[in-house]
Amino acid sequence: MALRLCGACMVSTALVLVGGCAGEKPGTKPLPERTAEATASRAPDAEHTAALAAYRAMWRDLTKASETSDAAFPTLGDHATGGALELMKYGLRKGKEGKVVSKGVPRVNPKIIRATSREVMLQDCVDARNWLEYKLNGELKNNVPGSHFRADATVRRSEELWKVSDLYMHESGSC
Repeated sequence: MALRLCGACMVSTALVLVGGCAGEKPGTKPLPERTAEATASRAPDAEHTAALAAYRAMWRDLTKASETSDAAFPTLGDHATGGALELMKYGLRKGKEGKVVSKGVPRVNPKIIRATSREVMLQDCVDARNWLEYKLNGELKNNVPGSHFRADATVRRSEELWKVSDLYMHESGSC
């Protein structure tokens, strides 16, 4: 089951998964399981190392922005565009409305599923056990522990820049 950002999805798209919202974001589809199994072991070549770096940088940008739930955080668009950027901004706006922020750091370990010279499809099992939502007074938002969740992403190259353009997150515990 895929996730769509909803009211319980306060601070960031990754923490959406802890909230347990269900549904699909229009226009996004998960990568087929068979595709992931068939090519996930492929080692990145030098050309695609930049795409992996852009994906990791997108998560660093989101992590930093979620410390204050700032949808206008200046680096959000440095490594993300399109639906991925809008998904992150939406989650951050919901966090601001809900008066919650995130503390800690998610851990990512993306695998290349499919790659061309202009597009790389990734699959990840994001470890969000140490990336939790907090109320503005510093208390945990709830007693729900962080967990792992599957993330599918498409990173596209425009001129010489790689940016995450599509981001699809599955429910908490999906990997």
